[in-house]
Amino acid sequence: MDAWEEGLPGKPCFSAQQPRLCRRLSPFFLTCAIYFLLWIPQDRPSWVSALVKCLPVVCLAASLQVERGGRRYRTLLQGALLCSAVGDACLIWPDAFLHGVAAFAAAHLLYLWAFGLTPLRPGLLLPIALVSVPYSGILLLHLPTGMALALAAYSLVLASVLWRGLARGGSIRWGVLLFTFSDMVLAWDTFAQPLPHGRLLVMTTYYAAQFLITLSGFQSPRLKTN
Repeated sequence: MDAWEEGLPGKPCFSAQQPRLCRRLSPFFLTCAIYFLLWIPQDRPSWVSALVKCLPVVCLAASLQVERGGRRYRTLLQGALLCSAVGDACLIWPDAFLHGVAAFAAAHLLYLWAFGLTPLRPGLLLPIALVSVPYSGILLLHLPTGMALALAAYSLVLASVLWRGLARGGSIRWGVLLFTFSDMVLAWDTFAQPLPHGRLLVMTTYYAAQFLITLSGFQSPRLKTN
């Protein structure tokens, strides 16, 4: 069993590998720039727009492939990123929205598996519930009947990932916070009320979230958990 699976404390080793890390992550930054420069209109769904949207997350998954140590943890991160890419593609087409939700739910379940239950920190559940329950309740009023159950289940999974990510700390903490914020803005913009620059806000926070979570895969094998 490697140190990732033992949950032993440690410290990041970013400073020693910064040049190598920048090279590994450069395709992510390049494809992000391409996405925002092209900014393909949402009312023109196509496989090209789906590919442009998915590429940054696929590049993050590929960047973890050659890392050594913590193989199980990185494999789970890669699986979550690839499921997210499938979700990104599905959300291009309105008719595939629920398929996208299912793909992102699978991604979050893999993140849950990766983050584990150590440290537990149950005290985080109360503030998470105080925010997520009222928000979900208000949002449910705006949802089509056929989507209510699926999105309620997704909200529960997302809140669980937020709990485990906050408990783990480090870049994961900020990643899950941004992911949650991105999903909340997307849901509100889609079902409740269109927001000014809503798509820009959703995508910038989403890519930043995936980037920050992926960074944890480049930390030293003994991941710090506080």
